[in-house]
Amino acid sequence: MEPGRYGGLTPAGDGMKHPRRQFLHLAAGAALCILAACVPASAQTWPAAKPITIVVPTPPGPSIDMIARLLAPRLSEALGQAVIVDNRSGANGTIGSNAVAQAAPDGYTLLAATPASHVTAVHLMKNLPFDPVKDFTPIMAAVEPVTALVVNAALPVNSVQELIAYAKANPGKLSYGSSGVGSVFHLTGELFNRIAGVSITHVPYRGVSQPMQDVAAGHIQLLHISLASARGALLSGKAKVLAILEPTRYAKLPDIPSMSEILPAFRKPSTWFGFFGPARLPPEIVARLNTEMRHAIGRPEARAKLEDGDLTIIAGTPEEFATLQKDGIEQFGEIIKAAGIKPQ
Repeated sequence: MEPGRYGGLTPAGDGMKHPRRQFLHLAAGAALCILAACVPASAQTWPAAKPITIVVPTPPGPSIDMIARLLAPRLSEALGQAVIVDNRSGANGTIGSNAVAQAAPDGYTLLAATPASHVTAVHLMKNLPFDPVKDFTPIMAAVEPVTALVVNAALPVNSVQELIAYAKANPGKLSYGSSGVGSVFHLTGELFNRIAGVSITHVPYRGVSQPMQDVAAGHIQLLHISLASARGALLSGKAKVLAILEPTRYAKLPDIPSMSEILPAFRKPSTWFGFFGPARLPPEIVARLNTEMRHAIGRPEARAKLEDGDLTIIAGTPEEFATLQKDGIEQFGEIIKAAGIKPQ
């Protein structure tokens, strides 16, 4: 036996590490961790442990649900793991979003989101249970619906310029619909009012189908809406498109001007559909998911289905998605403030 370093006796040659040796082992381990970028074990083995769940914060049916279900089997094939779509609707998308915000950042729980929960909610909800920026990791903005200014076919206008002149000559006569107070298309209507210098009355509904039906029937005169939602009324000849709200013309409707051609100050905030993970999702998992999602959405059959639904593919980087989200928060915030809409 030999004297122990801190009193007492330490058996010689019994395999116990000298404190200095312990320190050197720890230091070496730390150096290896730094060299390996301290990649968590879960990131190294992902996605071998269990199926991946994509939470969709809406009922089945809307475009964001369709996109998640379109990508799920293709991601499953690429990752070698089952990918499940889980609809958790309610509270304008915040119930499903909050579930993902509280999930472990291990790559097994993802969110298919829209600006309703991750942009406009910042300004419209007093007690939002999560921070749309700090509590999530952007993965990819997938697509953006092509949107338009649509009017009743019998309205005696055939251009945005004529609509503006008609609204000014007939104050209080025109009204536009949306899916509710604070919805993207309500705010788009407020933006149009301000830039065009008109005062067209907002009529809130629940959902987009009823206001579109009421435009076709002539109960209200116009609305800002996705082309996919307006398709039936347009094909039946009960409604007509005056302008595309995106910055450039739409290839399928080359004769219809973009709103910015007519009103250069009009810049509709992006209405993307995209994917997030919880905050602190390891960069390796984010990069793999982004790559596989971009490949999946770029496949000819997926591209054809999306284009048929009047959806423009974005498929950018996580950094681009983060910028797109923050830009939307700023833009919609300005519209909401100018319109005097208070958070509920």
